[in-house]
Amino acid sequence: MGRSFKVPHTLVLLLAMMFIALVATWVVPQGAFETVQTDNGRSVVVPGTYASVDEKTVLTPWDFLKAIPRAFAAAQDIIFFVMIVGGVLAIARATGTIDALIGRLLEKHGETPQRLVFAVIFFFALASGTIGTAGEYIPFVLILVALCKAMRLDAMTAVGMIIAGYGIGYGVSAFNPFTVLIAQQIAEVPVYSGLWLRLAIFLPFVLIGVHHVWQYTQRVIDDPNKSLMVGIPCPLSGQPATDYPKLNKRHLMVLASFLITLVVAIWGIATKGWYLYELGGLFVAWGLFTAFIGKLSADDAANRFITGVSELVTTAILIGVARGIALILEDGQILHSIVHGLSLPLSHVPAEISAVGMLVIQTLLNTFIPSGSGQAYVTMPLMAPLGDLVGVPRQVAVLAYQFGDGFSNMIVPTNAVLMGILGIAGVPYSQWFKFCVPLLVKLMAAAALVLIAATFFGYGLAVQPQIG
Repeated sequence: MGRSFKVPHTLVLLLAMMFIALVATWVVPQGAFETVQTDNGRSVVVPGTYASVDEKTVLTPWDFLKAIPRAFAAAQDIIFFVMIVGGVLAIARATGTIDALIGRLLEKHGETPQRLVFAVIFFFALASGTIGTAGEYIPFVLILVALCKAMRLDAMTAVGMIIAGYGIGYGVSAFNPFTVLIAQQIAEVPVYSGLWLRLAIFLPFVLIGVHHVWQYTQRVIDDPNKSLMVGIPCPLSGQPATDYPKLNKRHLMVLASFLITLVVAIWGIATKGWYLYELGGLFVAWGLFTAFIGKLSADDAANRFITGVSELVTTAILIGVARGIALILEDGQILHSIVHGLSLPLSHVPAEISAVGMLVIQTLLNTFIPSGSGQAYVTMPLMAPLGDLVGVPRQVAVLAYQFGDGFSNMIVPTNAVLMGILGIAGVPYSQWFKFCVPLLVKLMAAAALVLIAATFFGYGLAVQPQIG
């Protein structure tokens, strides 16, 4: 009998995708749209200006090799943020706070895991849909993995709850300033208009995610051998599953300071434009405070921090290499060519099919442009006027962008937040792929139905800008 197919290591997959991107620069026509600068310094493409470039760029295998360290440099903000969070959480674990918190949660919810699944997905989706949280979930990974392990579940359940909430929140976002606001501004429809539909579909899509995760969780409860993590070591495998310490005043102070840190982070993001550097500094401050409250010596705290960071080296490497795919496409001047080529078929099909086509295009492009705001700046200037030509309201084009960007965030390996969460939880990408694909199919099918209905009933026509 032939050997069964084995999914390669995630690093092998990412390097293969980088090489495919390199080969694509040799065969895909090189071209670009004209761009203009926005007030915040982002480049926005100008519709109808696509043209072949005069000076062709020929990338070589040497450029492929150089792109790897360049990608690490380009992704340094998320890499160092993940490492800092890992180190700080190791300090928090050393104080016994996390174990005490797990013990307390088990007392309350140990017999009702379905309540935990719903609560985590709902609140994470709510946070992503309103303030655009993503990387901020990384500190919760080990806590939820430990909780699921104590409930005789697995790390896949913990990751499923986090990423389902994150992806669905972005996909059906009502207020996300990094996606909805930017896309609507570019499409020239009133900011936050069409809110009623996005609010109406929030809970149904959340319930799709809850059902999928709970269905898997129930299988694992009934038969642990059906877990996708069988034979894969858990990052918390050395920690006891029983005899958790009781929450004391010191633990409560650490937890209170953690909540204060999250509140300050949200305030900084919303009012000061903070991002990963500021958030990283904030978690360093929390780590120092935690070490002090936990009465750890300076040497012990330093060793714990280094240990926590060292556990995430593999994750950091994957995040860095993932950035290299888009880097090669940009260097080879074919990123705009891919966008242009994908958009052309939409002008030859009915409006309802065009709306679904926009969803497919945005999903595919999220592999190459994993930044939500970056994807909006590249695609929305094209999709909005294209919608005018094929009868798709601009509000529907914005919704297609949201669905495509948000849901595919859960599976594209170029998403640094996804790879960070998987790495910390010890979940191989190949196993996550098996878990996530059915969920993604369900969400995409529901999204397609919403887009068809929205186009048919003229969603957004009341705020459609008058052309000409």
